[in-house]
Amino acid sequence: MTVSIEFVGEWYTVDGTEPFLIGRDGPLELDDNPYLHRRFLTITNVDGMYWIENVGSRLSATLADNDGATQAYLAPGAKLPLVYPQTVLLFTAGPTTYEMTIFNDEPAYLPSHVADTDETGETTIGPVELTPSQILLILALAEPVLTGRGTTSSIPSSQQAADRLGWPITRFNRKLDHICERLTRYGVRGLHGGPGKLAVNRRARLVEHSVATRLVTAEDLYRLDNPAEYDDAN
Repeated sequence: MTVSIEFVGEWYTVDGTEPFLIGRDGPLELDDNPYLHRRFLTITNVDGMYWIENVGSRLSATLADNDGATQAYLAPGAKLPLVYPQTVLLFTAGPTTYEMTIFNDEPAYLPSHVADTDETGETTIGPVELTPSQILLILALAEPVLTGRGTTSSIPSSQQAADRLGWPITRFNRKLDHICERLTRYGVRGLHGGPGKLAVNRRARLVEHSVATRLVTAEDLYRLDNPAEYDDAN
């Protein structure tokens, strides 16, 4: 069994005899970002199964199969088996979002499609339906990631995304609240703060989830050329 990682056109092979580290140190070194942990993620072979573990203390990661049919939130201290032929990995540190793909040549599981766009044009992920204006909001935030797939990107601020859509910031924030609350109700983690915990990175988490699950894709970006045409409020 061979596990390898592709990131910005570079390939890395995981040595099953020792943990493979992703962070500011290690084989996949991202040393130019002070917001990233020195030791963030490790990939380890345990009894013939490869696992990815979040060994950091603050940052989370998003993983999904290549078709976006399943998605997982990897919080600090959590670990998951790498069972798919391709696993998309996204995480954000400071202003930068990273995307890379993990390849497994002997996968233990093959996913099936569970989501599509229905006849009304609403996008459905399990029981979640999003309106055209909600999709526009996600696209405005995810545009840099979608146009630079497999690289590093900076997610716009709420004000920048609102300006991109021609919306008042109050409307943008209200819709962002609604989207995050709705997805949280359906089990998407990291979008809503609890007592004493602000969801300061919810824009990044929303983008990671939406891109990983293909809730939005690069093929949808044409809507941003004329957002008023696709805004259900108009």
